[in-house]
Amino acid sequence: MQQIPYGRQEITQDDIDAVVAVLQSDFLTQGPMVPKFEEAVSRYCNTTHALAVNSATSALHIACLALGVGPGDWLWTSPITFVASANCGLYCGAKVDFVDIDPHSYNMCPKALEQKLIAAERFGRLPKIVVPVHLCGQPCDMQAIHALAQRYGFKVLEDASHAIGGKYKGEPIGNCQYSDITVFSFHPVKIITTAEGGMALTNSAELANKLALFRSHGITRDPAQMTHEADGPWYYQQIELGYNYRMTELQAALGVSQMMRLDAYVARRHQLARRYEELLASMPVTIPWQHTDSYSGLHLYPVRLQLNRIKRSHHQVFESLRVQGIGVNLHYIPVHTQPYYERMGFRAEDFPQAQAYYREAMSLPIYQTLTDAQQDRVVSALSLALGP
Repeated sequence: MQQIPYGRQEITQDDIDAVVAVLQSDFLTQGPMVPKFEEAVSRYCNTTHALAVNSATSALHIACLALGVGPGDWLWTSPITFVASANCGLYCGAKVDFVDIDPHSYNMCPKALEQKLIAAERFGRLPKIVVPVHLCGQPCDMQAIHALAQRYGFKVLEDASHAIGGKYKGEPIGNCQYSDITVFSFHPVKIITTAEGGMALTNSAELANKLALFRSHGITRDPAQMTHEADGPWYYQQIELGYNYRMTELQAALGVSQMMRLDAYVARRHQLARRYEELLASMPVTIPWQHTDSYSGLHLYPVRLQLNRIKRSHHQVFESLRVQGIGVNLHYIPVHTQPYYERMGFRAEDFPQAQAYYREAMSLPIYQTLTDAQQDRVVSALSLALGP
């Protein structure tokens, strides 16, 4: 029995041809395709600047650096996310804390954020940066978070790794209307892929310049940024401590090709979500809630088991689905419960909504090439796993 994964990429002949064309060209790195991919994403999101990198983790790291995060600063994010959303602050020497999730959207709760900010202001521990995570592709309440940023003076870095192709209040996620920088991921299970890869978007020329420096060793060839006149046409200067986070031409070519199908991919995911809503209506599960202000990218489709209505445990249902060839997963283990973060003093009960979500959630398969027949198989398997 062939397993149905929770997510997977689609690679078409057009994608293959685009990558082969680069292999036969003069540039495998630092050529014309990376700027072309950046322009395609920037134009789609209506953002002024876009910087492609080798992963979303790298994008988060250089975004923190560009925003001036360093030792003595605080970064706050959601506990329900991949560890990179928090680790990016630690890479810069900052301290990390978390804000509990909203029980409906599973995103950072603006009310919890406000209460935490009020307390932090009294103790002089306001965050330098807040990283709201658009879990599963649904945007956070960015208007509320932006208003708090204006009041308390922190920077906003949107972790939109799940969310390219989605919209907030009718505008594309990634336009940075309510944030300083937005980050996308192009990992193979994401909505579009570059194999590995990420991107940071901003409307600030100053931040874009810093992102570009940190992406490539802190080196510039721009005479205006140098400390003295260039020695010759070969000359460059390292003016920051940067990294080698560049995206290759091969990855960018794949990205350009995939961008042509982005809207169709998201539309298909919405079709599948509507079918799930109908097929799961009578089952003891809670389906994802969607805010009326949002058009989710639907990278993931998490359901929550109504454990008080079934006779099986979360673990038993999960294992039953795996045995039946359904590659469910759980997104995510709360970051603050990871051993590395426990050693910082965090306890599981610190964020009760995140813990409640973790005890009940699992991600069902959703991706653009999932067929209706395969989806029916997923639902049948879930029905069997839940028991009588």
